[in-house]
Amino acid sequence: MADLRPPSDDLLARLARLLGPQGFITDRSDIEPWLTDWRGRYHGESKVLLAPRTVQDVAEVVRLAAEAHVAIVPQGGNTGTVAGATPPADGTALLMSLRRMNSIRSISTADNAVIAEAGVILSVLHDAAAEVGRRFPLSLAAKGSATIGGLVSTNAGGTQVLRFGSMRNLLLGIEAVLPDGSIFDGLATLRKDNRGYDLRQLLAGAEGTLGVVTAASLRLVPAIAGRAVAWIGLASPDAALTLLRDLEGTIGDSVESFELVPADALALVLRNIPNTRAPLAKPHRWNVLVEAVGLHGGADPVEALQDALAAAFEAGLIEDATIAATDVQAEALWALRESISEAERIDGPSLKHDIAVPVSAMPAFLREERTEVEAHFPGVRIIAFGHLGDGNIHFNLLPPEAEDRDHWIARFGAAASAAVHDLVVARGGTLSAEHGIGQAKLAEFVRLSDPVRLRTLQAIKQALDPHGIMNPGKLLPLAPKPAAP
Repeated sequence: MADLRPPSDDLLARLARLLGPQGFITDRSDIEPWLTDWRGRYHGESKVLLAPRTVQDVAEVVRLAAEAHVAIVPQGGNTGTVAGATPPADGTALLMSLRRMNSIRSISTADNAVIAEAGVILSVLHDAAAEVGRRFPLSLAAKGSATIGGLVSTNAGGTQVLRFGSMRNLLLGIEAVLPDGSIFDGLATLRKDNRGYDLRQLLAGAEGTLGVVTAASLRLVPAIAGRAVAWIGLASPDAALTLLRDLEGTIGDSVESFELVPADALALVLRNIPNTRAPLAKPHRWNVLVEAVGLHGGADPVEALQDALAAAFEAGLIEDATIAATDVQAEALWALRESISEAERIDGPSLKHDIAVPVSAMPAFLREERTEVEAHFPGVRIIAFGHLGDGNIHFNLLPPEAEDRDHWIARFGAAASAAVHDLVVARGGTLSAEHGIGQAKLAEFVRLSDPVRLRTLQAIKQALDPHGIMNPGKLLPLAPKPAAP
């Protein structure tokens, strides 16, 4: 077990001198917003918010904390959904924000790469890439507040995983402060580097438990010349998967996003998000949002998608569709998909499940496992939406309408989530496709993990962070200390 201690007055004084008034924040009103997770389910405590400006500042903070056996909770935009950046409730950890480290250090069209500090907001990186005729192909609903450090640390997914993969696939290099305060400088934008264990990939997805990500070098791709965004109504997830494979066969890699949205998720958005409207004349049991892109000199994506959807309609595969005529219309269609999580939050408490199964198994999972969950928990309402093309669906449970939601979740929530996760594992899937483990899924992760996987993760954690100072209580429990002989 970790031998952690609360920060002493001496340590706090040394940190205040190191970081200055802008980096050592004690005003309660400035700290308060960062003590609760995005969903408002977990609440922590901290006397101080540390906001270093340079990697050297971070290294010295970590070195001092390691010497004192004081825990550190790194935090980016605080947009995570599993409370991975929420400090413990007892106030014994130092909360460290990376948001002041927000410089784009370099951007190269020759290398098709950018080096961005941890606090750079995703939408800012999108804009910087666009200015040089490139793009960073990862996007998600929280792009206006999510930061690069957090996206790397959680191996974020998003809506373009279908073509480009998750954050790990876009990560060329990493700079991080390790638990002893040393700086790992691995920012070279190499496409090939065969020097043993891949430390950048070890730190990606580690949720701050192995060190503090301070910067990353990331892959860029050419800017697009045009886009086609369509909203499609159809009868079933089976039809949606068939449509995806047909589109891949006819217009190929131009399909970058393929999002599944059921009628009840769309209704939730239309009810709770102002200035939204239904994209089709009548409701359909299932909907798909597709985005296809075209490069300079390539085929027109609008024409290609129109032809492909016309053929799908003739074959009886889809029921109706609309293609955005302008970027404004395209963004309005995307807003319907990206507002689902916010609409759920406004609607009230629910049980979130970020699950994935093999793509071929997803339609049957949505039919059969949905029926099984509804049979075991009468009246529960299931909102299942997301990235069908990579097998990742957000399988969320809303309590029965007649029930007090908090009371129902307190009484049945753990059993309902366990039931969902058991069904997912039985299909060869995972309880966390893109949101990580944090503290919200820790118990279930331990329950369902292969012991070999868990022991290996614990061994890595113990080797790099023997005092357990880095984001304790997240991702995995510390390995117990060996018994004395």
